[in-house]
Amino acid sequence: MKLIVLFAFFSLIACNLKEPSASAKVDNPVIGDTITKTESQLPETPASSKVYSNQRFKDVTITRSGDHTFLVKGKGQIFEANFGWVVEDGHDELQQGHQMTDAGAPEWGNFSFTIDVPKPDPNSTLHLILFESSPKDGSRTFELPILLY
Repeated sequence: MKLIVLFAFFSLIACNLKEPSASAKVDNPVIGDTITKTESQLPETPASSKVYSNQRFKDVTITRSGDHTFLVKGKGQIFEANFGWVVEDGHDELQQGHQMTDAGAPEWGNFSFTIDVPKPDPNSTLHLILFESSPKDGSRTFELPILLY
């Protein structure tokens, strides 16, 4: 009887020592309290191949040309061809300005401009927001937010 109980005890322990299934495995190797991320898990950085658009802006691309310099190109269907932009870090507006397309609405006009905006804090995330100003009250309309870095 003792032999059967002992055999059952070791069988239960052996069942719990199986290797975890593939779905339960973690791909991140752990060294101490540090997790190493694989390339596919790293935060995505915007590439020049990404194209952004909304109702007033289309074919907008961002090309990084320096450490904190970006070339912004695209097309806009903007009232009187004038639109605004702002770079913010989620808390503060770091830079702002106005640009023009080469044609006013209802045509799609081309635009291209360069911005140079360093991060105030290395952990911050910067966004460029393109917008049309309302002819009624000057408020921002048709905002197009774009991740810079």
